[in-house]
Amino acid sequence: MLQIMIFFLIIGLIITGILIYPVLNKQRRNRLQRRPFPPLWHAIIENNLPIYLRLSATERRQLHGRIQVFLTEKQFIGCQGLQVTEEMKLTIAAVACLLLLNERGEYFSKLRSILIYPSTYVVTETVASGDYVVEERRVARLGESWSRDQVVLSWEQVQQDIGNWSDGHNVVLHEFAHQLDQEDGKAEGVPILPRKSDYPTWAEVMAEEYQLLCHDVQQGVKTVMDSYGATNPAEFFAVATETFFEKPQQLLNLHPALYKLLQRYYKVDPVQWV
Repeated sequence: MLQIMIFFLIIGLIITGILIYPVLNKQRRNRLQRRPFPPLWHAIIENNLPIYLRLSATERRQLHGRIQVFLTEKQFIGCQGLQVTEEMKLTIAAVACLLLLNERGEYFSKLRSILIYPSTYVVTETVASGDYVVEERRVARLGESWSRDQVVLSWEQVQQDIGNWSDGHNVVLHEFAHQLDQEDGKAEGVPILPRKSDYPTWAEVMAEEYQLLCHDVQQGVKTVMDSYGATNPAEFFAVATETFFEKPQQLLNLHPALYKLLQRYYKVDPVQWV
């Protein structure tokens, strides 16, 4: 009898913990968001995020709060001897948290660590090249997003991207868009949407725009989005996100349906920041 009581007590504690944790976590995050934002952080972000001063006062306050939570919850790890500085962490957090303004997202729920390499890094890929034939090859990379718990970035590339904000290339925006896509465990260009009724519209617009990009790339037509977006739907979503934040006016002019879809998803209007 005692063993049964202990068993049900343990089950009850587990259920209580599951129910209470989201409330306690939200309260903790709210406290973090209300903390004063250090003046030095202001200066770093103003210097390293080209659109920072173009955000509205409300958006800047929201960004500060998201950064406070992000820096508390995520671990930064330097690779190949790189010493991670406060500037590196703040710069990456500021760009990544643009994707979380206006309560969009859950702070990249699966992400635990950001690995930072000094520059381009090399990984070994295993590729099936035919029936029963598997080969390994060395591939240079600038960033990647793991579906488990990590994002990997080249700091040199991060610096290059913030120095050329309007070119449509941004490794932080790209890899963190993948994190949003991977929150449901799959990377297929469909992040978790607020309502079930949103999915048919998302599928229709993204499929049409993806096919259009693939066609234009095959025909050698110049496109506002990078041709890498034609690789697969997951890469299309990441590239479209880069373009949405870095070339908003061009994307709106040439692909209004796609722009408005991303505007509803991210709940921001980057055209106002141009």
